[in-house]
Amino acid sequence: MDFELLKNCKLCPVECGADRTKGAGACGVSSPRIAKYYLHPFEEPCISFSKGSGTVFFTGCNLQCVFCQNYELSRAKRGKEVNAEELIRIFQDLETAGADNISLVTASHLVPYLVEAFKLYRPKIPVVWNSSGYEKVSTLQLIDPYVDIYLPDLKFYSPTLSKRYTGREDYFEVASKALLFMAKKPLRQTAEGKLLSGIVVRHLVMPLGVSDSKTLLRWLKTHMPETAKISLMSQYTPYGESDKYPELTRKVTAREYEAVLKEAFALGFEDRLFAQDRSSSGENYIPTWDF
Repeated sequence: MDFELLKNCKLCPVECGADRTKGAGACGVSSPRIAKYYLHPFEEPCISFSKGSGTVFFTGCNLQCVFCQNYELSRAKRGKEVNAEELIRIFQDLETAGADNISLVTASHLVPYLVEAFKLYRPKIPVVWNSSGYEKVSTLQLIDPYVDIYLPDLKFYSPTLSKRYTGREDYFEVASKALLFMAKKPLRQTAEGKLLSGIVVRHLVMPLGVSDSKTLLRWLKTHMPETAKISLMSQYTPYGESDKYPELTRKVTAREYEAVLKEAFALGFEDRLFAQDRSSSGENYIPTWDF
């Protein structure tokens, strides 16, 4: 493993410069820790597909949204440490259980460790990169040979909103470049609709966020290839530190979500769009962590 990348860590856009061979960086961790792995049935149909996505939840995050539904993970409050050999056993356990893919959730700050594991063992099923979108292209280039499907968020267009909710005014500037790189992954899927390679861009509709959502959809229409799938999520649930932000203390209304859906249809996304039932919001959809 290339420990030099960790000694003055600049793997993510925060570029904190921490020596992560000795301690945690801005992401909150030094080495890989996981809080859960299992067959996750509630992803997009082309991802969860038949038996579920073999999802591995990593601890730590470089973005730390105030409303994060995985708050305990993003703040590195839990999780058990794992090495390359243990990661490989997790991948193999998920394959044996019948997972349709291996989904790595929020792992960009752990790329050197994952590359080490993948060099020792390459899963026989597609690997999904499930991320916030706030990533450096140079880091994505390191993990890209081992990734089949990109599943990034595109959270905000407005620098005012991203600064308020993530502390990162440059979110869209950074994430848009990352998505343009991810979109180069060619689309491959089975006749039954199981995704084998490609990109699915997720966007979470936020309270009072309709205008920003529409702007992002227009950007996606202009800049993403026709093969890119779009997932509009209505599942926003007040969580984490959302009680400190009055506008975030409620769920998204039907009118707000339908206004964004209407824009997506008007832009011609209907044939590659995943919509979400509003009943998908709620703390009952947040996993129970094992570690």
